[in-house]
Amino acid sequence: MHYLLLYLKKVFTVDVRALALMRIGVGFVLLLDLGIRATDLEAHYANMGVLPLYVLFQNIWDPYFISLHTISGLWQVQAVLFLIAALFAFLLLIGYRTRLVTIISWFLLLSLQNRNLLIGQAGDDLLRMILFWAIFLPWGRFYSLDAQRANNPHPDKLHFGAASAAFVVQIMLVYVCTALLKNSPEWHTTGTALYYALSLDQVLMPGGKLIYPYSDLLQFLTLTTYHIELYLPFVLLIPVYTSFFRILVVGVLTGFHLGISITLFVGLFYLINLVSFLGLLPAPAMNWFDAKVLPYIQNLGYHLRRFSFKIPSPIQVRFNWPFSSAGKEGLIAIKEGLVISILLYVIWWNLADVPQINRSLPTNARWPGMLLRVDQHWGMFAPEVFKDDGWYILEGVTATNKRIDLNRNGQPETERKPESVVALFKNDRWRKYGENFLFVNNTFMRPYFCHYRLRIWNEAHHPEDRVQELRVIYMKERTLPNYQPVKPKREVLCICRP
Repeated sequence: MHYLLLYLKKVFTVDVRALALMRIGVGFVLLLDLGIRATDLEAHYANMGVLPLYVLFQNIWDPYFISLHTISGLWQVQAVLFLIAALFAFLLLIGYRTRLVTIISWFLLLSLQNRNLLIGQAGDDLLRMILFWAIFLPWGRFYSLDAQRANNPHPDKLHFGAASAAFVVQIMLVYVCTALLKNSPEWHTTGTALYYALSLDQVLMPGGKLIYPYSDLLQFLTLTTYHIELYLPFVLLIPVYTSFFRILVVGVLTGFHLGISITLFVGLFYLINLVSFLGLLPAPAMNWFDAKVLPYIQNLGYHLRRFSFKIPSPIQVRFNWPFSSAGKEGLIAIKEGLVISILLYVIWWNLADVPQINRSLPTNARWPGMLLRVDQHWGMFAPEVFKDDGWYILEGVTATNKRIDLNRNGQPETERKPESVVALFKNDRWRKYGENFLFVNNTFMRPYFCHYRLRIWNEAHHPEDRVQELRVIYMKERTLPNYQPVKPKREVLCICRP
């Protein structure tokens, strides 16, 4: 048992300064995510948009979900909740009342994501899980207003506990499980997965266009990707030269996600992963940061830090601890046991999902995961890459019988493929919505999207330019092997009228 504890300390100890950097990054990402989502307040979160509350409850709601964002279908109420979430995200970034703010930020993020599952992606799951494990981590001990107020000149720089182990294991699960879910030969045998991924014009970025013609390179990158995801995370469990191996893992995965960001349109997914890697940085990296970078940041923030001491605390919480030191240790043991239990549950959830084990999670065991939203599925391009690609045409017929494409700002309707399909999407939330729109199980989405686009077009245009009928058309292209050309097939998904 003694040697096991020494091993666990060796591989699961984290630098608290690295956690603090991750906290700052998470605060920034939360603000960025809220900013992007806020551009679609009515469309994605209000009853006048594409997913009214009654449609949410009838079709995709889980009885164990919790969401403040479902208290009203008014966009104005959603705007207030967004502002509250932004305030707490900023407080998290600067490290003010960090643990309390972390709990509130996690709850508000959970609430927001539950409001519209049709626009969610894997990055949302990871961001939610980072915040959840951070509730139990001391990531406000450095680079924060809390640290300034505590006036502790020598805080502990290293932390080991159930939550630090959970954080490291969570990062590992993201990559190992996505590799295990990719059980198609195109990932580990033929190496054609990246060819099919870059054939998807809905996610193709300029960097992807550059490498797409080179089949041998794509095969090499596919097999490399698969093996990096499957094996590299286990390097974190090597108990010797841990600092070196941490930097190696962070460096390789950082390059991996930067490569993804310039080849595939994945929204904030790559940025959330990069932020999560900050928490893995070892002590030597943080010593360099403190010596070389931190002095410049401190000089920039000097006046802000002085001002921060004058801010009266809006929440005064004082505990007269009624327990003895033994009682405190007992509560700490309860907390550690709780975190270990949830971690084991998360591992169970993930492993039950992979085909190699093929043991579905019992229905009566799923409710804790849905309640706390520790449910997760890392099926990025798994088990195989989608072969159905295409683009949308929103064919509107005006009173003068003109046929225009609302998806191209009212230009004459044409079936010609646009130069950039990605450019047709306002942001990745709309791209993900468009992806879910195609599934047969989601046909309930179609009339609400159609009527929403019809309404906002007519509200913004003069009577002669208003649309009398709108057809949501998908120009479907089935990707064939070896760059074979394919003729798009026109599919009418929905028709609506005012």
